[in-house]
Amino acid sequence: MHSTSMLSALVAITIFPFSTSAGPIWIPNLYHPNLDGSVSSTTDIAGRDVKAGITAAQLLQIAPKSSSCDGSPECRTAEDVYVNINRAFETYQITSPGEMAALISLQAFESAEFKYNKNHFPGRPGQGTAAMLMPNFIAKYAASIPALSGKASGLAPDALLLLVNQWDVYNFGSAAWFLTTQCSPDVRTGLQSGGEAGWEKYISSCVGTTVTPDRAAYWTKAVAALGAGGGGTSG
Repeated sequence: MHSTSMLSALVAITIFPFSTSAGPIWIPNLYHPNLDGSVSSTTDIAGRDVKAGITAAQLLQIAPKSSSCDGSPECRTAEDVYVNINRAFETYQITSPGEMAALISLQAFESAEFKYNKNHFPGRPGQGTAAMLMPNFIAKYAASIPALSGKASGLAPDALLLLVNQWDVYNFGSAAWFLTTQCSPDVRTGLQSGGEAGWEKYISSCVGTTVTPDRAAYWTKAVAALGAGGGGTSG
C-alpha cells in the first residue's frame, strides 16, 4: 500500500470466495452474475448471511457522506458497500471488531467515503481500489484471485486497476487481503486488541503512511460504531 497521498470481457458466471479453516476458497458464484458489480444476494454460496460484520447504518455512522452518490461511476453508497465489505471479512476470516474497524476506517478515509476507487490526488497511475493500494500490490492482489489472474498478466497499471475495480467485491476486498497477506502477525494482534497503539502501528508500519487527525477521526468513529474499543493508547 505505502501511499503518500493518504494511500477483457467479463463472464456472467463469476468466481466468488468463501472461507474454510484452510483459508479462502474461490468457487463459481451463480447468484451474483451482474457485470456492473451490483449485489443480487445477501447470502454466500454456502447459504451464510454475509451481513453479520457491519450494517449499512453502522457504515453511515463512520462515513455519513456515503448516504448518496453524485452520479460518478466510481461512487458507491453505504447500501452498496457494506455487503461487499462483509464478504471480504468472510473470505479473509476477519472476525475481530478491532480489525474490522481498522479496515473500514482505512477505506472510508482513502476513498473519500467511497466516492473514489482510483487515485486522483495526485493521480498516480494504477493506484486504487477503496484502500488505494499501490500498483505493485494491485498486481499481487489480482494474481491471488483466480477469476482475475489469467487476465491480469501483462496489463499496464491503469488497465489492471480497471480489471480489479469492475467487481465491487474485489474493490472492497483489497484492504482485508492486504492485512492478511502483507502485514505481520504482531500488527494483527495489535489491531485485535482494539487499542489506539495497535491501530497506529498498523498505519505506520504496514500501510506505510502517517497517522493524521483526519485519518484518526475515521478510526475513532469506526471503533465507536462497532464497539471495538480496547486497551492501549499512543505515546
